[in-house]
Amino acid sequence: MLQERIEGKWLAAFRRVLALNGIGKGTEIAILSETQSRPVLVHLAELAAFDLGARSFHIQMPTPVQAAPVPVKSTGTSWAVQGNRAVIEALKRVEVIVDCTVEGMIHAPEWPEIEAGGTRLLVITNEHPEILERCEPKAEDARRVAVGIQMLREAREMRVTSTAGTDLVVNLVDAPCGGTPGFGTHPGAVAHWPGGLCLAFPGQGAVNGRIVMDVGDMNLTFKTFLTSQIDCQVENDFVTTIKGSGIDALHFREYLDAWEDRNAFGISHVGWGVNSGAKWVSATMYDKRDMQAVEFRAIAGSFLWSTGANQYAGRYTLGHFDLPMRNCTIALDGKTVVANGVLQGELS
Repeated sequence: MLQERIEGKWLAAFRRVLALNGIGKGTEIAILSETQSRPVLVHLAELAAFDLGARSFHIQMPTPVQAAPVPVKSTGTSWAVQGNRAVIEALKRVEVIVDCTVEGMIHAPEWPEIEAGGTRLLVITNEHPEILERCEPKAEDARRVAVGIQMLREAREMRVTSTAGTDLVVNLVDAPCGGTPGFGTHPGAVAHWPGGLCLAFPGQGAVNGRIVMDVGDMNLTFKTFLTSQIDCQVENDFVTTIKGSGIDALHFREYLDAWEDRNAFGISHVGWGVNSGAKWVSATMYDKRDMQAVEFRAIAGSFLWSTGANQYAGRYTLGHFDLPMRNCTIALDGKTVVANGVLQGELS
């Protein structure tokens, strides 16, 4: 187990990332956490904000009771605020929320109201600081993310293929597209560290085909590499069959079934990563409690698909998987942007 203490190098990284997010002298920020937050992240955020001259205060909420039928990890949906009006009003009055909650506020039910007032959100994901240090956002990352998002917005169709058998077609017409390099400075900006994602949220009836996850791909909810294939058929946005003779397909199917909610089988988002600092092999070096596993969503050239809530398609559920895959080819309107897991053209 790595030691979780204040290290000068981690504090320096926090200062740089907060500065990239427009936090400086006089910036009003709230450091939001919960009782199960990783304390070292809260402390590093506090010290970095002080060094930068920001005006900060803490809000700590009790981690709520878990009422789900299975463990819920890595959803991007924190329930820590629990609709508390005093907290919501306080968060609406600051320029930036430095979010150290366990799951993060990106998909939290309170966030749209807070965002509408122009408050920015920086989610410091629940990783050991060593992971954050290695995946520190850089100013130059913004170009590749912006290029990728623009490609998605201009495209009508995404097709994803692989030698393992994946052949997925996604209608991108009117699909909201976004992503983050790990920082943002415009009103309502949402960023998370690690960053480096380009994503689309397809509308209703937009996703069809076959996804074959292969050995070495990742199930981030379980924080594990696959040791066997998971073969999924997708029809009109929903995973309709899950095949595979190994434990990976069995656990994937059992977890989704446990929700007793069809929306848990729906497609949430699709896209790819551009973070060159994120590496597949790093998962072999950490215990599960050291990782929130956001790094693996952002690996350069990976194909990321997700099941669960997609507010743009009118589907809501706590059942959620993020599933990054190696060695896929992604084409937008017939133009290859990722070839066998390698970014192409302007993205490279």
